[in-house]
Amino acid sequence: MHRSAPRLTRILACAAVPVMLVVAGCSSDSDGGSGASPDKGKGSASSAPQTAPSKKTVEPAKFAKLPDACKAVSAKTTATLVPKAKAKNGTSATSSDTSSRGGCSWNGLEDKGTKGSQYRWLDVSFYRYDSDVALGSGQERAKQNLAKELAKLEATEGAKKLRTTETSGIGEEGKAVAYDLRKTDEDFKYASVVARTGNVLVLLTYNGAGYAGADAPSDKAVMDGAVKAAKEAVAAVAAAN
Repeated sequence: MHRSAPRLTRILACAAVPVMLVVAGCSSDSDGGSGASPDKGKGSASSAPQTAPSKKTVEPAKFAKLPDACKAVSAKTTATLVPKAKAKNGTSATSSDTSSRGGCSWNGLEDKGTKGSQYRWLDVSFYRYDSDVALGSGQERAKQNLAKELAKLEATEGAKKLRTTETSGIGEEGKAVAYDLRKTDEDFKYASVVARTGNVLVLLTYNGAGYAGADAPSDKAVMDGAVKAAKEAVAAVAAAN
């Protein structure tokens, strides 16, 4: 019994050797497995250039608000263009955002007795565009929408003798579109002006017709009226700001 104790001790000691070797081997692999020392890793990270994210800028919008659409064209002008307007002060268009959209219209029928009647209609609309990094500056957006609105006018269904001309003295750029249109069994004369001032787009349309045997207004009278009203509407934008 006394001899077996030293033998058992030797067996346990030998059995423990492989375990320590395995542990030592695993420890050695974990230290050198990455192939790079901690100091070298830190050096690589610190040497990488630090680049600050770039910030895209856009030109600020020129105008911050719109004029009162029903006051953008003077009372004197509306009285001349629409002599018997149902609402002398105009009828305001409904808008959920008056800082971006606004409009007003006048219409009326002037009875001239045996000479028939004259119908006139005037409408003005304003659209303001803010500058946006993703969409562009307010001025650029207004330019883009001017082209779209012009295309709509030039595609008016049923329009006859349609012609487009450049406008001068109305904002920074603009076009005038004139055409004839048959409706309610009468021949209407139309003149529309699309103009841009800064980041604001102005759309103005004037039309008229003769009823009960009366002659329709002349092309010149309708276009001159539209141009005069459009000039006032564009000027009102600057005055409001």
